[in-house]
Amino acid sequence: MKSKPADTAMPTALAHEPAKAQALAELQLRDASVRVTQARVSVMAALLSARSAVSHQDIQDQLVDMDRVTLYRALDCLTEAGLAHKIASDDRIFRYNAGAGAEHHDHGAHQHAHGHPQHQHGHFKCTRCARVFCLDGSGEAGFLESVLPSSGKRQTTAAQLQTALQKSLGKGFQSHEIELTIKGWCADCAD
Repeated sequence: MKSKPADTAMPTALAHEPAKAQALAELQLRDASVRVTQARVSVMAALLSARSAVSHQDIQDQLVDMDRVTLYRALDCLTEAGLAHKIASDDRIFRYNAGAGAEHHDHGAHQHAHGHPQHQHGHFKCTRCARVFCLDGSGEAGFLESVLPSSGKRQTTAAQLQTALQKSLGKGFQSHEIELTIKGWCADCAD
């Protein structure tokens, strides 16, 4: 399966090392007990190499020999396994990013009603180029953890947000899904 080089607008350290991205993708599939196929490895490697969340079309443009149905199935499989997450946007285009399971295991995630991890972190969407960046914190603390008040005890982001929700609206309110999107201009577009 031939693939074009990763888009230069979305580079990460792995974008310049496709073999390393492929190896990491295969390892993550095995760790998640997902059947390893070339399509899944290629799609996961593309997600790991992307600096921001990418659309189905972005991946299709990169993996030119992969048909659309195979790509959709691979993305669905990776999302179900918690290796990628699907981000709904107001432009009605879903974007995908390597998920919490891919890099952070279940940090910032809790179980959805169907038993699958629900990623509880924010996103930044550039209103000029429409790229979406996860605010899941690849550093010491994620974005939300850095802005939420600490209660002194070690709490997950979801627990911190639940506490803040109850402080704001009162007891009895229970969140089950969190979506936070900050809109503005990315570093490339702000110039």
